[in-house]
Amino acid sequence: MASNATTERLIEKLEDLRRRYNEVSDEMNSPEVAGNAARIVQLNKEHGKLRRIVEPYLAYRKALADVEENQSLLEDASVDAELKALAKEEIAAGRRRCEELLESLKKTLVTGEDAAVGSVILEIRAGTGGEEAALFAGDLFSMYQRFAERHGFKVEVLDASPSDLGGYREVVLNIKGEGVYQHFGYEGGGHRVQRVPQTEAQGRIHTSAATVAVLPEPEEVDVQIDWEKDVIEHVSRAGGPGGQNVNKVSSAIKLEHIPTGITVSMRDEKSQHKNRAKARRILMSRVYDHILTSQIAQRDASRRTMIGSGDRSQRIRTYNFPQNRCTDHRIGMDANLDRVMQGDLDDIVFALQARDVEQRIQNL
Repeated sequence: MASNATTERLIEKLEDLRRRYNEVSDEMNSPEVAGNAARIVQLNKEHGKLRRIVEPYLAYRKALADVEENQSLLEDASVDAELKALAKEEIAAGRRRCEELLESLKKTLVTGEDAAVGSVILEIRAGTGGEEAALFAGDLFSMYQRFAERHGFKVEVLDASPSDLGGYREVVLNIKGEGVYQHFGYEGGGHRVQRVPQTEAQGRIHTSAATVAVLPEPEEVDVQIDWEKDVIEHVSRAGGPGGQNVNKVSSAIKLEHIPTGITVSMRDEKSQHKNRAKARRILMSRVYDHILTSQIAQRDASRRTMIGSGDRSQRIRTYNFPQNRCTDHRIGMDANLDRVMQGDLDDIVFALQARDVEQRIQNL
């Protein structure tokens, strides 16, 4: 159960979201926005995201109000004993309902962005251990395929580099489905295996490694430019050939996008309006490219953090075949290895999710 201070922070955050939800609703219904299709689309997206958490929060507030109303009945001397007994039962049930709703709200609030990711790129690479590491990478590939099937996710192999003994030096998968990132997002890091390899003639246990990176696949970049606030427009006279009009009329346009520093100049047309329209199209495409490049750079940085060096010492999980034990070192949890290799990762993933939720709530 969360501390009072944590609960207070949570309620403050939920109240902020409720107020924003109401603001967005009011703006969507305003006549000023009715003719602005781009703004309506933007508001609808934000409204939908907020609704997923505001509606359960309103249900929580209603349940809390019901508890308070029944508590008042219980404390009212004029209320008969039968009604008080009923109110007492309603209070107990209402408090349980409030706790359940609050726990659900906590998870929704801090994992909402993750839940919205419906496609991930999962990369498996053999690390230290030669052919045995490649065989282990193949085992992880099969394990993740089974885990995805258990939850109804769609798996597509984007790239694969088989090894000589039937393993994989590298496998790149695209996994799609609702909530897929919440299931696979904790798999990034070093995975270590301890077992007797197929290549070992004397039956000695070897330690090998593979690395896994899990990257949310970004949706199409949505470029929003506020032409009044985000862009400085400079108007000047066009120079060069083109007759008297070119030199006398201020038709050249230069646009400067303040958030990115990108600038575009356009003086091809005699019309200021046409030059502005062209400049805006070019600026929009350049900002799009800038955002896309930044996302790719961020994704690559996340990938480098996850995969580390591929060394045996950098690990999030150990697969010990002689002891039939799988240990996740982040939470100190052991699981049955046979079940894990068959794709039954649920107990480990759920424990990681719970720890992640608590950590994020503490950071609200």
